[in-house]
Amino acid sequence: MAKTTKKETKKEKKTATVKPKKKETKLDILNKEFLELQDKHVRLKAEFDNFRRRKSEEFSKLLQYDGEDVIKGFLPIIDDLKRMIASEEEASIDTMKDGIQMVDSKISKFFEKLNIEPFAEKGDMMDADMHDAMLTKKEESMEDNSILEVFESGYTYREKVIRHAKVIVNKK
Repeated sequence: MAKTTKKETKKEKKTATVKPKKKETKLDILNKEFLELQDKHVRLKAEFDNFRRRKSEEFSKLLQYDGEDVIKGFLPIIDDLKRMIASEEEASIDTMKDGIQMVDSKISKFFEKLNIEPFAEKGDMMDADMHDAMLTKKEESMEDNSILEVFESGYTYREKVIRHAKVIVNKK
């Protein structure tokens, strides 16, 4: 038999006292999965909160500057009106009429671009959902409930009435 030294005996004792890793139990595995899912849940919740905050800020800015395009569209028209006013003393009546027609044309084109449609013309039939009858007159040559005169045109925006037309209606 071989002699064992003190060093060898200590090594044997050390290796003998180190316990082999215990096998993970099903409970340990489930706990680990639970912690991972809980972490994912917290991260997803934080991500969603950030998304909601960003969208809220975007929406607020959109509402805050919603009319910007409309304002930009009217600026050239306002400039034309100011030029007409400035040249009032030098311009003839015909020139002023041409300028007014030009401005009216620009406004009509701009409204068309925004899907704003005017309605109510002489001869149209009265519709209580779209027209406000200011007066009634009797005119034999026109049908009953037809529009004889338009005080103010009505306007629709994307098929919604945004201003009712003010009209004079025929009543026999």
